[in-house]
Amino acid sequence: MRFSRVKAKLRRGEPVLVTCCHFIDPTVYELVSLLGFDGIWLDLEHHATSDETAASLMRAARVGTADIIARPAKGEFMRMGRLLEAGAQGIMYPRCESAEEAAELVRWAKFAPHGERGVDGANGDNPYCSMPMPQYLRAANDNTLLIVQLESPTALGHAEAIARVPSIDVLMLGPGDLSVIAGIPYQFDHPLIADAHRSIAAAAKSAGKWWGTVSGNPEHTQKLMELGAKFICHGCDLIMVKQALELIQQRYTPLGFTFENRLAVEAVRLATLP
Repeated sequence: MRFSRVKAKLRRGEPVLVTCCHFIDPTVYELVSLLGFDGIWLDLEHHATSDETAASLMRAARVGTADIIARPAKGEFMRMGRLLEAGAQGIMYPRCESAEEAAELVRWAKFAPHGERGVDGANGDNPYCSMPMPQYLRAANDNTLLIVQLESPTALGHAEAIARVPSIDVLMLGPGDLSVIAGIPYQFDHPLIADAHRSIAAAAKSAGKWWGTVSGNPEHTQKLMELGAKFICHGCDLIMVKQALELIQQRYTPLGFTFENRLAVEAVRLATLP
């Protein structure tokens, strides 16, 4: 099995940088992993990616060094076992609301005695029935990274209890959902978001756990790190491609080239709605 690069760096006190891939071309995963990013956030909560496709993407990433951190949907505990079997080094669990839910995550993601994850070993994680099972089980429990996303005012109220659940490694603030649920949609400079950063940082420190969140730029990341954040998620392949294409349009429009940018038209139209 592959030991977690992310967990090893966190244990050494080093910050980790994870980037998100939405495209389902294995070449993207191969490229990101070969470039040496700490981890790839594989989002199965908001996208229609199948387990079979996810397994192929993980296989492509194994050529490099990046961890795969897979995010299933809330409550998809059975699916987590398949993702771990396919080779994911970590699970990012969304919308965790309580210590009891965090403990359920541990139950399905860890082998006994820490949990009740089912044993197979015939997939990419063991891999392919090639490793001695007792040692594999111990190594898998020790290296599987469990990240819980706190994405609501209710979750923030339970942050310290969630942080104290054994085998939970990282508390991760989800500012997008938090802002929408709290009635301040995408106002990331709102005091409520700043308070959430401090609350999660304090809960993680008290429990001896790591914490992190998404960050849009190095300046924001520096502020998060000053609060003790070690797990940083930045960037998305889809957005990077979109921005690169927009840059081409900006550079070539002065030369007389024209573009029918329907995305821009729809954005303006949406902005004019009452």
